[in-house]
Amino acid sequence: MSGTVSLAGELDLLLPITALLPLTAVLLVSQSNPYQTLVLRGILGSVSTLLYALLGAPDVAITEALVGTLLSTTLYAVALRSSMTLRLTFPEAEPPSEACLERLRDWLEPLSLRLRLLPPDPEVGAAGPCHGRLGPGPRLELANPRLVERLQVLEGFRRWQQDGGVLLLRELP
Repeated sequence: MSGTVSLAGELDLLLPITALLPLTAVLLVSQSNPYQTLVLRGILGSVSTLLYALLGAPDVAITEALVGTLLSTTLYAVALRSSMTLRLTFPEAEPPSEACLERLRDWLEPLSLRLRLLPPDPEVGAAGPCHGRLGPGPRLELANPRLVERLQVLEGFRRWQQDGGVLLLRELP
């Protein structure tokens, strides 16, 4: 018995697997959550690998598994991990309260952003490698106008304002 599948005799096996490719691709490009996109990219590569193996192309299947699935998914995960973090500094004398941080995390959740607080570094300046500053009040100052626009349309912005919070676009030193 051969390790490959003939198209004539095993169409009932190949057709559902082949149908998964465009279905997964459509789901992949329609996702707004980058973490779901990461999972779907892994599924797409795995289905492709299976299809290549069934059609008798083990060299292409191994290449797809290693490069197309494993390597690209790993690199995408690393890129997501580093780019989906909002880094904020805060005044050393007045660290933000836990309630303020929880409200801010809830606000950032729809954008799949994680919050990372960095104490001010006197050698780098008040801002350092940050996207903005979380001040007393609560007061959120950001340097990216697109981020400010995206945050203002979220429900969390209204709750932030109701609790006395302020969102400002500010040039950071």
